[in-house]
Amino acid sequence: MKSTWNYKLLQFLNNKKEDEGFTLIELLVVIIIIGILSAIALPAFLNQANRARQSEATTYVGSLNRGQQAYRLENPAFAPKIAQLGLGIQTTTKFYTYGAGGDGWFESAETAPTGTAPTAVATHIPLVALIRAVPNDTALLGYGGLTYLLKDVGGSATTTAVICKGSLGAAPTPNVTGALTAGAAAQNCEAIN
Repeated sequence: MKSTWNYKLLQFLNNKKEDEGFTLIELLVVIIIIGILSAIALPAFLNQANRARQSEATTYVGSLNRGQQAYRLENPAFAPKIAQLGLGIQTTTKFYTYGAGGDGWFESAETAPTGTAPTAVATHIPLVALIRAVPNDTALLGYGGLTYLLKDVGGSATTTAVICKGSLGAAPTPNVTGALTAGAAAQNCEAIN
């Protein structure tokens, strides 16, 4: 009789367990695990979203640099405006504004600058075209593109392009002209040909 009583008790407890839901401790453990996983995953996801937005700027600046190189092959000077390149690139998007000062114009200079921003010289052929990608959000990095003529000792000229990445802080776009004064790509700059 004792084994029958034990069997009936175990059967009763088993049936009672099937009718119940989760205990409070089980629910708390699941909520804590979900919280830990989301705390790890959310910053990584937000960082990827900013990288995707910044890839727009590098793509646009690279396209503008290549457009300037192609324009310079067909014309005696670099294009003064983005629209003249015929690339179909907007000067203002949701995340960036493109242009020398965000106005769709390129900065240009007669010769390679010496550490200062280039200024347009109306009577001479510009040898430098500078474009900026100014972020509309402070969480994004700024970018700068530079296309310039590079002359060798024999007098032959070729166009060269550089993309520079800015840093978060006071200056939204990098000092791209530093790439010229160093004679090569400066820190955070990548030459594209």
